[in-house]
Amino acid sequence: MRLSKFLILLVLAQGLAISSFVHAQALPTAERQKIEALIKYVGDLKDTKFIRNGWSYHVSTAVRFLRGKWEAEDAQVKTARDFIEKVASFSGTSGKPYLIRLKDGKEIPSREFLTTELQKIESPPNDRRAGGS
Repeated sequence: MRLSKFLILLVLAQGLAISSFVHAQALPTAERQKIEALIKYVGDLKDTKFIRNGWSYHVSTAVRFLRGKWEAEDAQVKTARDFIEKVASFSGTSGKPYLIRLKDGKEIPSREFLTTELQKIESPPNDRRAGGS
């Protein structure tokens, strides 16, 4: 009897693992790369804090948090915009928006901050050069 319960649990665990793998594979490579670029962008910010539920966090903590939340919400995330809207914009616990606090103290909603960066990522290379000159 114990062995059969163990086998049932093992089969269920494998099913969940396969389900997570399938969800992860369903995300188009280009969208996954954009999400990774957004997370890297957050991690590379200097003298910047990530504000979640009124608490200030170092960007390395924000990166770990965003990755964990993305993993938990992977079935809902089909695009980089989904990532911003469903993972990186607000607390699922409190509903409060996440903020990015710049060195000068200015706070920008992470939705706005990341959407601006995504627009840069998605713009054609010629547009990026024109905007940067």
